[in-house]
Amino acid sequence: MGDRNRTDDSEGPSRARRRRGAELEEAIYTAALEETAELGLPRVTMEGIARRAGTAKTSLYRRWSSPEDIVLRALYRGYPVEQPAPGADDLRGDLVAALTLMRDSLMRPVYGRVMSSVLSEAWRRPDLHERLYAEVFDARGGRFTRTVLLHYADHGRIDPALITPVVADIGEALLFKYGIDTMAVPGDDYIAAVVDQAILPAVGRAADAGFGERDGAAD
Repeated sequence: MGDRNRTDDSEGPSRARRRRGAELEEAIYTAALEETAELGLPRVTMEGIARRAGTAKTSLYRRWSSPEDIVLRALYRGYPVEQPAPGADDLRGDLVAALTLMRDSLMRPVYGRVMSSVLSEAWRRPDLHERLYAEVFDARGGRFTRTVLLHYADHGRIDPALITPVVADIGEALLFKYGIDTMAVPGDDYIAAVVDQAILPAVGRAADAGFGERDGAAD
């Protein structure tokens, strides 16, 4: 006797357990990250994501063409975005907050492993490297601290000519180097030192320089 409740996708859940809309989408993105963290990007399949998400494979193919598409979108959704002070009146505080956001967000266990897997694969695949930057990093504002620095430049607080690619890279580069050198997560004191000793001097500001009403861009 046939089972009327069976679907074409044997890995899919029963109708009573199926989720839809935003709930289903969230489950799929979570499953994609967990599959990638556990298996590595090259071994992730639509079947595996569907099984872990508790949905039918056809639900995935209605929205995405490949596991890679889902993983990149999941990374985009989880990638933190800097939120500098609207009045551009606390450059040091905003820079410290940006690097703290980077540390706390990208070093989450699952997200961090997924990002490492995708970056490793991107080393040998130029197409993936291009997609990672276009669909995740650049789409979320590019380098950490860059959004903050450009915000202050737009408000006339710092000279935009000083925000070179090298200066925009300082914070990220030093935090990653710290991790590689020490195999540890940088602490608050180290983040503050990066801001005070490297980024602020690079944009012509001292660590204790405030922004008053008459304080404009650096001369």
